[in-house]
Amino acid sequence: MTRLRCAITDDYLNLSTKVADWSQLMDRVDVTVFNEPFASTEAAASALKDFEIICAMRERTPFPRALFAALPNLKLLITSGMRNAAIDLDAAKEHNVVLCGTQWGRDPTAPLTMGIILELTRNIGRESARMHAGERLQKFVGLEIEGRTLGVLGLGKLGSKVSKLAQAFGMNVIAWSPNLTPERCKEVGVGYASKEELFSAADIVTIHVVLSQRSRGLVGREDLARMKPTSYLVNTARGPIVDEAALLEALQHQKIAGAGIDVFSVEPLPVDHPFRKLDNIVLTPHLGYVTEEGFRNHYRQMVEGIGAWLKGEPVRRLA
Repeated sequence: MTRLRCAITDDYLNLSTKVADWSQLMDRVDVTVFNEPFASTEAAASALKDFEIICAMRERTPFPRALFAALPNLKLLITSGMRNAAIDLDAAKEHNVVLCGTQWGRDPTAPLTMGIILELTRNIGRESARMHAGERLQKFVGLEIEGRTLGVLGLGKLGSKVSKLAQAFGMNVIAWSPNLTPERCKEVGVGYASKEELFSAADIVTIHVVLSQRSRGLVGREDLARMKPTSYLVNTARGPIVDEAALLEALQHQKIAGAGIDVFSVEPLPVDHPFRKLDNIVLTPHLGYVTEEGFRNHYRQMVEGIGAWLKGEPVRRLA
């Protein structure tokens, strides 16, 4: 029996073979783990050209049409999650690649969002770093979020969860998205606002819409200009939803108090990116979905998905 080759991409934490049992496939499949990100589509094509199966972690390795064309042996692509904006679905179909996903257990992005909000307003990480560096006294004065207004862009499952957490901290919550209705806001127990009202009134704006052609650049220069100079922007959704050049300018000129950003248009964030030189931005390397429980869930379902495909019965098929 011909053995198939499976590539696991972007396992930068080296967890894939520790949290899931790949041995059940070893009689039919050889597994290779790639820990480092590929520098380009060409580099990905060169490394992956011999593999029939690829397991992808979120959008870290894009799969555009050009990459599918360069992978003639690829037959099965499994992505974590049931949606991946970095995969060209039409190209997958045209190249007869079966595309499957994995389902989430819980989405840990909502607690991370609150953590970033607390870091922005209470400087926990900064003060911890100063204490480890030997500093004797506190430097930063915190802000209380109780009684302040949180503006939520997107009131789906994740936005609703963040709203509930914020209310538990005593925050007032208002929401907006292109298709949001006052009725939906009433169901969740938050206030409805127009886009202009939300950016003008909120002390903290947090983004929870799905990246699409409609939402790309949804938060632009005009929106940032409406924010109060004491307000903060938090993005744990996807980088391209925000005009990064406009955000950089707003932070450099202190037009807003600061930002907490977990996602970027280019990931990993380049080491020379100007965001890294600012002291009014909290940067995290796309931690939203990164938990031991989450990885265990995704990789175990990838093993299951490969086994089902080998039987001719693919599960959680996306294309």
